[in-house]
Amino acid sequence: MAEEKQILYVQTSGVDMPQRLYSPFVLAATARAMGVRAIIYFLGAGITVVKQGEAEKVQVGAFPSLRQVMDQAVSAGVELVVCEQSTQLMNMSRGDFIPEAKIVGAATLNDLALDADATMWF
Repeated sequence: MAEEKQILYVQTSGVDMPQRLYSPFVLAATARAMGVRAIIYFLGAGITVVKQGEAEKVQVGAFPSLRQVMDQAVSAGVELVVCEQSTQLMNMSRGDFIPEAKIVGAATLNDLALDADATMWF
């Protein structure tokens, strides 16, 4: 049996750059539909995307709100992980994030990148 393929999406852009926020969720949900494991790792300013209440405020063009797109991705099985060191850098705590986002250490990004069949940065 073949091992499941995996794509890692790294989100470094924050809510101040709304045009860069939709792609990881759309691509990750598409990957899940293709039977590929999809993980979005939020790093630096990118962690603002999964701060409670922020994704609801983002809507670009005719797209639905970022929160709606995010919910569709999570429902499809996309995993959301947040860099713990970035939470310290941005002066946020674990309780600031949506429940679907798991806080992980910096070494996790290295492990995920080494395990991934592809990585994309936004």
